[in-house]
Amino acid sequence: MYDIEEVRKDFPILRREVYGRPLVYLDNAATVQKPRQVVEAMADEYYNVNANVHRGVHFLSQQATELHEAARETVRRFLNARSTAEIVFTRGTTESINLVASCFGEAFMREGDEVIVSEMEHHANIVSWQLVQARKGIRLRVIPMNDRGELLMDEYEKLFNERTRIVSVTHVSNVLGTVNPVRRMIEIAHAHGVPVLVDGAQSAPHFAVDVQALDCDFFAFSGHKVYGPTGIGVLYGKESWLDRLPPYMGGGEMIGHVSFEHTTFAAPPLKFEAGTPDYVATTGLARALDYVSRLGMDQIQVHERDLTHYALERLRRIPGMRILGEAAEHDAVVSFLVGNIHHLDMGTLLDRLGIAVRTGHHCAEPLMHRLGVEGTVRASFALYNTRAEVDALAEGIERVSAMF
Repeated sequence: MYDIEEVRKDFPILRREVYGRPLVYLDNAATVQKPRQVVEAMADEYYNVNANVHRGVHFLSQQATELHEAARETVRRFLNARSTAEIVFTRGTTESINLVASCFGEAFMREGDEVIVSEMEHHANIVSWQLVQARKGIRLRVIPMNDRGELLMDEYEKLFNERTRIVSVTHVSNVLGTVNPVRRMIEIAHAHGVPVLVDGAQSAPHFAVDVQALDCDFFAFSGHKVYGPTGIGVLYGKESWLDRLPPYMGGGEMIGHVSFEHTTFAAPPLKFEAGTPDYVATTGLARALDYVSRLGMDQIQVHERDLTHYALERLRRIPGMRILGEAAEHDAVVSFLVGNIHHLDMGTLLDRLGIAVRTGHHCAEPLMHRLGVEGTVRASFALYNTRAEVDALAEGIERVSAMF
């Protein structure tokens, strides 16, 4: 295992105090903190290499372009994609999902066609398809789950029919921590000739992802959840699918030739990257992926799952504790309620103790309805969290509970 105390030194914000108490940051499913290596790499590019990419023949533009395309190769290697042509830079998971929904819906769906999603999806993987529904008259079919927070695979198989066009499903629930059996889900979908989009926002930061081994058709993740900057993300798409999809936006760089009569488009990935990219953020993303790769994704997974299991064990001892999500495959997220204490009250009072957690519906209102709650408190873990911080969380909950 890596030396966690040495790793924590790379994250200056972890030495902050909040309300006079040491910061215990457990809101990592929303965004993680950034190591100094990422911030310094971005600052260096702004100070020394800043120039627009792809378009210039001068030295700075050429150097910026090399950094930008090197970042694409870093992402390809991180996901084990076959080619950099399969790596599209976006603003994040949300834009990546919207891109697929919009382009795939436009090209391959008509009234009455169906998309399969699950009961535990983030709003980004529901609303994106509802926008297609409004335009094209498609239908959403929903995979149900059991009370442990596990998808019912028998029911999933029953949803396929001659109108099924695509499956779009989360890899890991941002509320329940459930790790879905996406490889098996992809096998089932492909047996019906149906492609699969995987929302990897909560998987890419926590364990190794091999898109060729999964055989997914599309995979999306966000830079800011994997120790990179905000406003940058990735859409992986099999080249055969990206070739067939129409562009998402029009503008510079995504064209082959433009006239007032006709426009041809560049090959993927540039076909989907209209306008000036955030080329400094791609450098930051590459440094972040280098950082976690050096630590080892397998080691990160072992550490975080140990924390998750320890947290579940520790929190279950608290009177009135209700854990939401008890799936056998569980990763890095614990959502809970305590007695009749409102989740917002719990989160607010924990904050006064220096403990940062997330409260609310976590952009998953349909899942909240399924669970029969308005919202939850969510503690989520990252590679720099410790058992001592889990203890601080448990002690904080006990202290807040005593007040009620």
